[in-house]
Amino acid sequence: MTRRDRDARVSSRVIEGPARRALLDAASAADLLVVGARRRQGHPGLQLGLINHALLHHAPCPVAVVPQI
Repeated sequence: MTRRDRDARVSSRVIEGPARRALLDAASAADLLVVGARRRQGHPGLQLGLINHALLHHAPCPVAVVPQI
């Protein structure tokens, strides 16, 4: 881990309500929004769900979609 990595702030919160709205609200104060994605059986590559698709199009910050290993 480099010094720069140790200085990165990571936060987590529990918010009740629709996931799309909660994540877009959180993205308004973020430098990067990281979300997960699952690989679906029988489909090559990642198949984005409705929420990830909306975040990629509407988030005010960069979005990283990280596949589940």
